[in-house]
Amino acid sequence: MAQTPPPAKQAPAKTAPAKTAPASTAAPAAPKLGPPPPALLNPAALKAKAPDLYRVKFVTTKGDITVEVHRDWAPLGADRLYNLVKNKYFTDCSFYRYVPGFIVQFGSSAWPQVTKAWENAKIKDDPLKESNKKGTLTFATSGPDSRTTELFFNLRDNAPLDTTPPGFRPVGMVTEGMDIVEGLYSGYGDMKEMGGRGPSQSTLAEQGKPYLDKNFPQLDSIKSATVIFPEATATPAKTAAPATKSATPAPKSATPPAATKKQ
Repeated sequence: MAQTPPPAKQAPAKTAPAKTAPASTAAPAAPKLGPPPPALLNPAALKAKAPDLYRVKFVTTKGDITVEVHRDWAPLGADRLYNLVKNKYFTDCSFYRYVPGFIVQFGSSAWPQVTKAWENAKIKDDPLKESNKKGTLTFATSGPDSRTTELFFNLRDNAPLDTTPPGFRPVGMVTEGMDIVEGLYSGYGDMKEMGGRGPSQSTLAEQGKPYLDKNFPQLDSIKSATVIFPEATATPAKTAAPATKSATPAPKSATPPAATKKQ
């Protein structure tokens, strides 16, 4: 259940700050979780089609990150992310894998029963249209047609991931908060399955966030993820008639970043 790109060559050179981890025992996080939203236990029912362009705001323990998602980059991936966000999948989700100069990964649910429910909710691969440039948000995968809920932010231009079988498909780009992404806690390094000192992905899947709170309390996590555009924005057709409606409708203000030109 690896669902992750291979580590960068320089990944092992990670220093873990020694004394900070014991300081804040975050064990109380487990009771505070409560039960998961019932909708998350039935992935088959969450099939809404995403807007052609939308923005997601991740409110994290480090700060806010805004991602602009382009459905034409990867339609199935954009739809999956949209459904996860709209149904609060990412609440209390931790950034459990940080490989400096490579990627930051998240997507294992705080609730093990939710992770289990989504384990086989795989989507087919989209055609590869965009490269894994710095700042892109990309679905992880464990093989062909195996994307579920794991994603990562690219911390550099990772063009080799475009062609590393089966190819990693970006769905969007960070438009605000890349400094927050880069500043997420990195002290534990890569996960155990990749030879690092960080969390075990399989144990995280089995035990959820309480496992991280107990053993890796310094990790940053997502407090909430919401679609902030479009949201109740019915863009009216421009009627040049009444001067009273002088205000031009809110622009579809998503000017795609430079990296978004179709190849």
